[in-house]
Amino acid sequence: MAGKVKNYFAGGNTARGFHNLYDSNLQGLDRLFILKGGPGTGKSSLMKKIGQEWNAKGYDIEFLHCSSDNDSIDGVIIPALKVGIVDGTAPHIIEPKAPGAVEEYINLGEAWDAQKLRAHKQTIQLLIYQISKSFDKAYATFKEALDSHDDWEKIYINSMDFEKADQLTNKLIESFFGKMKLNKEPDVRRRFLGAATPKGAVDFIPNLTEEIQKRYFIKGRPGSGKSTMLKKLAAGAEERGVDVEIYHCGFDPNSLDMVIFRELGIAIFDSTEPHEYFPSRDGDEIIDMYEILIEPGTDELYEEMISQIQAEYKAKMAEATSWLARAKQLHDELETIYISAMNFSVVEMFQKKIVDEINALAEGVVLG
Repeated sequence: MAGKVKNYFAGGNTARGFHNLYDSNLQGLDRLFILKGGPGTGKSSLMKKIGQEWNAKGYDIEFLHCSSDNDSIDGVIIPALKVGIVDGTAPHIIEPKAPGAVEEYINLGEAWDAQKLRAHKQTIQLLIYQISKSFDKAYATFKEALDSHDDWEKIYINSMDFEKADQLTNKLIESFFGKMKLNKEPDVRRRFLGAATPKGAVDFIPNLTEEIQKRYFIKGRPGSGKSTMLKKLAAGAEERGVDVEIYHCGFDPNSLDMVIFRELGIAIFDSTEPHEYFPSRDGDEIIDMYEILIEPGTDELYEEMISQIQAEYKAKMAEATSWLARAKQLHDELETIYISAMNFSVVEMFQKKIVDEINALAEGVVLG
């Protein structure tokens, strides 16, 4: 019987540039293979194959998805074996903590024909330059969208009852944790709820919460206190020794969009666009921040201003996404050049080396 697969983003194209949370998710591993090599060297395919193979053997796996390519992954983790494989090329540079003892570099660049690549030197350099500029334009445009979003938030912040917000948060903390105090250090993982990708916003909420018995869907407007409440809930869990998965906003990494207390069977998340969901099973509950905390009539009072800000925000988000799509198109052209210079039998040798070592690690490890 196949194991379970958990999908999430550990890196993101945000309004504050490329932001990564890889270290948080690679902590505690006994073995980490860091793949080096240019585009088209087969890093994602290698990681997918190994992940799928061990999943078919009954092991739970985690796929770390790539925010710049909807069909690629940046890493795979097999938690039961405490082993992971990750793409260690820019922009997600992984710094080894115990080189050789835990982390090992695998250079897939050894599989390419450098002479063939040199024949395309000028094209490669131009494409790399254009890709970099496309990402710069995307990040700058996301920042403009964030500025509009901040203006949007101010309308509701000025109309919010902060005393009621504190009361709501304290009520949830009491409901979730009561007098609980666990005698252990909490396991805290930081990830992204979703990501801005070349195809627009993508998230894995259904996958991440599929085994959670109690799900809270937070509704509301920008600036209605959703992120602040989630930060306080996460801090409350940590103080009590409760494990917590903290999911940052893929647009603004300083904000939170979801926290999961898996050992308690609780998930609570911002369920508004672009990750809007509705209750679909027993145990699902809506928390409407606008209804509880915002002065009635705020939407109507500022309708014209909100409409204008919303239009500006959506236009900037669409423009930024188009720059990500442009970067992906250029990256595909670059990959084609590298693929034509690759000897994939060498990549298969590296894959076998990794698989053999994971097999050795698995000896004596009993599936739970």
